[in-house]
Amino acid sequence: MADYLPHTDDDVASMLSFLGMASLDDLFAHIPDAVRLSGGLEVEPGMSEPDVAALFARYTGANAAKATAMTCFAGGGAYDHEVPAVVKMLANRSEFVTAYTPYQPEVAQGVLQAVFEYQTLVARLSGLPVPNASLYDAATALVEALNMAHGATGRQTMVISSGVHPHWRQVARTFARGTGHRIVEVPLRDGVTDWQSVDVTDVAAVVAAYPNYLGIVEDLSGAKALAVEHEALFVVGGDPVAAGVLKTAGQWGADVFVGEGQAFGTPLSFGGPYLGLFACSEAQVRRLPGRIVGETVDSSGRRAFVTTLRAREQDIRREKATSNVCTNQTLMAVTAAIQLGWLGTQGLREVATRCAQGAHYLYDELMGVDGVSAVSSQPFFREFAVRLSRRADEVISSMAESDVLAGLSVATLAGGDDPSIEDGIENVLLVAVTERRTKEEIDRYVELLKEALKR
Repeated sequence: MADYLPHTDDDVASMLSFLGMASLDDLFAHIPDAVRLSGGLEVEPGMSEPDVAALFARYTGANAAKATAMTCFAGGGAYDHEVPAVVKMLANRSEFVTAYTPYQPEVAQGVLQAVFEYQTLVARLSGLPVPNASLYDAATALVEALNMAHGATGRQTMVISSGVHPHWRQVARTFARGTGHRIVEVPLRDGVTDWQSVDVTDVAAVVAAYPNYLGIVEDLSGAKALAVEHEALFVVGGDPVAAGVLKTAGQWGADVFVGEGQAFGTPLSFGGPYLGLFACSEAQVRRLPGRIVGETVDSSGRRAFVTTLRAREQDIRREKATSNVCTNQTLMAVTAAIQLGWLGTQGLREVATRCAQGAHYLYDELMGVDGVSAVSSQPFFREFAVRLSRRADEVISSMAESDVLAGLSVATLAGGDDPSIEDGIENVLLVAVTERRTKEEIDRYVELLKEALKR
């Protein structure tokens, strides 16, 4: 299942005719009968592509002494989602892989149209009307949202929920050392942001996570109210997969949406390159960072695509620019567009539903295990935190011996400390379940965790 096979029956017939053969059996006639498959494959009708891929991976795994890939239950901003074969095949076409920045529309219509379609899909995911042609990753997208808020309000204070991913917050703090932004982080209580504890002035942006980095689905009405009170921009750092079943950032009244697009067609890849999603309201379109692709007509009245609303030079005016970003992640953006187009609305809903169902099944099973307790009582999507009777990093190492990646240590993810976790942060494990995880894998996870906790 490594490749998508695009050949129609007519294509096959044409190739056989060129080779002077009557059937595919003739094509493989030189292979000895002893090594040819004589019966049918044990594939049940109606199996999904991920399940078929998993079945064939088990078949091929029988040829090796040990499987090379671990079963992944880690998340924390990068997820082991299925990448359909058709996405790999189309995204790896040379037209996309070798394409350079499309400054000259007369020679870049294909890439420009692909990016335009990507923008359309991001607009639908975010519920906001004006997306850009992507940014580097979610963390830098958040920084650009803060810069936008400063440009819109002239203020410097950025109020950020501690539920926003720790790495995103760290990048924001790093950039703030140069921009002069004041970062105010709002603590969590029982896993949700305590917006009532905020007492600040000069607010430019209010930033919430949906879901937050512990996987919890928060009610964002308090964050929105705080933004309205201070006439600040409301920024939502969202999980785009969750948009398949949850409200969009636009439905929460956000002015800006940022997110990580890795889940759509990009493998884990040791941390990158990934894809920063960004969309905003029409009121902020002139401050939108990076590139925007628009639709127009050429001199003959034909549909055409161009970069629009901003000049490249706008990004290099230094102190006069609201952003110095002048490129994007075109290949990752096109890949995301292909995967989203392949899934469609119903497909994305099914992926999100399967993630949520798997995560809740695993959570319920873990709550019956000695040495495992809940960190929060709040609802979650595909990711959740549990407190163990052992250090999380020790459990992760123990389960890795059985080729299972148990999750992430919250202490490691948060840089050693997070005031949102009351006590024993070193024992808190963050677990994620995607649509790739089967019931058998989840049940095995539970048994391996039981063994790891006894060591």
